[in-house]
Parts: sequence; C-alpha cells; structure tokens
Amino acid sequence: MKFEILTPLEFTVRTSESYWQRLIVKHPDLEMLEEVVQQALATPDEIRRSSRDKDVLLFYLARNESRWVVAVARRLNGDGFLITSYQTDAIKEGEALWHR
Repeated sequence: MKFEILTPLEFTVRTSESYWQRLIVKHPDLEMLEEVVQQALATPDEIRRSSRDKDVLLFYLARNESRWVVAVARRLNGDGFLITSYQTDAIKEGEALWHR
C-alpha cells in the first residue's frame, strides 16, 4: 500500500505503489507532489461530486490563487480508492459537498 488517507467525509482513500507509479507516468508533474496529493485528500479546500458519476469525488487543494491539485477518488461501499490526480487552473462543475 502506498498510502491510505482518511478524508473529511469519514472514509479512507487508498492507492498502491504500482498504481501511483502508473499515475505519475501519465502526470509526471505529480512525482514530487505525493504529499500534496495526500493533503488534498486529508485536508482539502473543497470536495465536489462528479457531475458524471455520483460515486466519484474530487478533492481540491489550492496551490496558489489560480492553481489547484485535484485528487479524484471513487467511493464504493464505504471504501475509497484513488482514480487519478492532476493540477488544474479551474474547479469543475459538480455538486459541492464540503468546504473548508
């Protein structure tokens, strides 16, 4: 297990070492931001539900005024796993579930 993080919504999100390695191949800018991705899950600025899939949640953590790290997780039967993570300059549409 690479990490398992308790979110403010009271469920954990986990990922394996092998999955993390695949993720950073796709998003190499995150290789040095593992702790920031974990922080996005543990203490996000905002959590939104995906407008496409009710079981997918987006955890946003501001890096500066116009840049966020997003950790995207799927929650099934109370258990969560990391789908992807990336940096973005815009918060996506979707139902806001939680704000800091």
